Amino acid sequence: MEPFQRGSIPEELLRPRRDEAPRYPVDMVIGPLGQGSAPREAYETARRAAEALLAGSMSAPILSTVNRVFLEGCMSALNGINPRFFRLGGGREEPDGSVSFLVRFAGREEGITGELFVRLEERRAAAVPQQSEPEPEPAEEGGEQEPPELAEDGGQPQMIEAAAEDGGQTETGEEAAAAPEEQAAPVNVPVERVWVFEDLILEEARSREEENRESRHRFDFSPYERFF
Repeated sequence: MEPFQRGSIPEELLRPRRDEAPRYPVDMVIGPLGQGSAPREAYETARRAAEALLAGSMSAPILSTVNRVFLEGCMSALNGINPRFFRLGGGREEPDGSVSFLVRFAGREEGITGELFVRLEERRAAAVPQQSEPEPEPAEEGGEQEPPELAEDGGQPQMIEAAAEDGGQTETGEEAAAAPEEQAAPVNVPVERVWVFEDLILEEARSREEENRESRHRFDFSPYERFF
């Protein structure tokens, strides 16, 4: 047998082209794995959701965005095959704005194929109330106060007031109370965009031999199956 010679391989096969797409591993049932055309953040969210479903962790934060009764149904179906691993891939954007991934949970003898959905949502953080400035403490009582100045005509006390800028009139207490209070400045609440786990459609469990024999690589879950 002749030894391997690098010169016998065409140069175009040794050097990858710039426009060459990344090659993902392939599952025998759901096809190419990996994020596909989906955003990286969407793929990571779907992966964490699949990991929590595989572990049977209903209290996982990634699963807190779905109905608990629905989640119990998914867990019950998966527990029936006692899954040992999962495969995730084939991500694509749906017409309703969500992103879906084909997913396969495999046990020792049976497997379940499904479609897992995630969605990008906007969440507003809780507004932090502004603290009002503390009012100044009243002056301590006690000590002698200077008597009011006496008027020359009759000896009645006369209070000295500062003249207002608009014609020398002063603002009485009633007018000050009637003045509208200054409106607080609006608080800008930051908006956070996060990917959340939204839905999971599972088929009936099948034997591993039947899965490999059919080898169906497809997205054929109708949107009506998700909402009706």
